[in-house]
Amino acid sequence: MRNPITLEAMHILDAIDRRGSFAAAANELDRAPSSLSYQIQKLEQDLDVTIFDRSGHKARFTEAGKLILERGRMILAATEKLVNDASVLANGWELDITIAFDGILSIEHFFPMVQQLGNVSSTRIRLQEEILAGCWEALGDGRADLLVCPKPESIPQDVKTQPIGSMTMVWVAAPDHYVHKRNGAFDDNARAKYRVIAIADSAREQPAITVNILQKQPTLTVTNFAAKIAALKSGLGIGTLPITVAGPLIEQGALAKISDTQDISIEILLAWKRNQMGEAKSWCIQYLKKNWLNTTGVLTAH
Repeated sequence: MRNPITLEAMHILDAIDRRGSFAAAANELDRAPSSLSYQIQKLEQDLDVTIFDRSGHKARFTEAGKLILERGRMILAATEKLVNDASVLANGWELDITIAFDGILSIEHFFPMVQQLGNVSSTRIRLQEEILAGCWEALGDGRADLLVCPKPESIPQDVKTQPIGSMTMVWVAAPDHYVHKRNGAFDDNARAKYRVIAIADSAREQPAITVNILQKQPTLTVTNFAAKIAALKSGLGIGTLPITVAGPLIEQGALAKISDTQDISIEILLAWKRNQMGEAKSWCIQYLKKNWLNTTGVLTAH
């Protein structure tokens, strides 16, 4: 009997889960939402299984749907690895390479590398934004070949790392935010009174990590870095931004640095798994080791 579960269907389920809706998944996949709905309904009919519970305002995965999604992602990862391994074996250069980076780093930092790699290889490049624990989960699960992110408290044993720079973070809020009217030190007791703007951890399975959030502190969690900046500018709370991002916004009067706060220095790492070193992966590692400072114009090289 023909298996009705195709790789295309698994890609659709994965996109719906990651993006949170059929419409957002359709946008990512460059498909019409109705096309995705039809394909999922057909899959449910062919399998005689309900994948989505549509009884509420928003369709949610059933337990059976979650199982198909989880196992499907394993198949997608294995399929991608199979294609890449075959490409590396055949010609040394990977067919695809994925570089994950923490959301506090601008994607534009990687554009010169993409340009240079294109001059020596036809390897397709995916630049993938992750947040906090999601960075290391992506590397550990094989969803990313390389990772650029802040140094964590502990590093997995099977991962090789290279410090490539540091970044300064500063505490900011909208100029008319009441944090600027306070008196006294900006210690934990004072900070806990103000809502903090945070970006949601992108980890799928690992426990989420929070940074600069105190227990019981009011929190607004958004999905990406641009949304965090917008929330800060709107006066919804306080938060940290890279000084290279905060500086221009402070000069424009859109944000103001919170007085009596300490700047936070963050070490930036390049990380990769030791196994399966293709030509493109090796090339990118060497490029980022040598050119990260020149690429960004932001970080202090080690």
